[in-house]
Order: sequence, then structure tokens, then C-alpha cells
Amino acid sequence: MTTSREVRRAVNRITNMLLNGEIDPKTANAILYGCNVCLGAIRVDDQQAKLDELEKIVEELGGKNGR
Repeated sequence: MTTSREVRRAVNRITNMLLNGEIDPKTANAILYGCNVCLGAIRVDDQQAKLDELEKIVEELGGKNGR
């Protein structure tokens, strides 16, 4: 699970399995907790990538204004 879309699909599958009695609630809860942790890490990575891009733009603009 490396994208929010993949996490969402996993959550849907686990929820359906739980509703259909294919997985016990304790196991489903543990897996959904893991999904939540993955989603949080994905969000942090996305935010870091945006910050890196903004820093690059600021540095480029600063270099142009310093000429």
C-alpha cells in the first residue's frame, strides 16, 4: 500500500470481508489500524515533496532576483 488509493481499496476490501463474516473484528481492526498508519505516512511524504518543491522554487526566484 503505497498510495492513498491503494489504502482506500484495502479498507473497502477489509470492510466487505468483515460484513460478510470472512474475517473476525479483531483482525479487521488490526489491519485497518495498519492502513491508517500507512495513510499517515503517505500524507507526510506528500507534504514533504510539496515543501521540497516550494523550497526549490523559492531558491530559484532568490537566485534570479540576486543577479
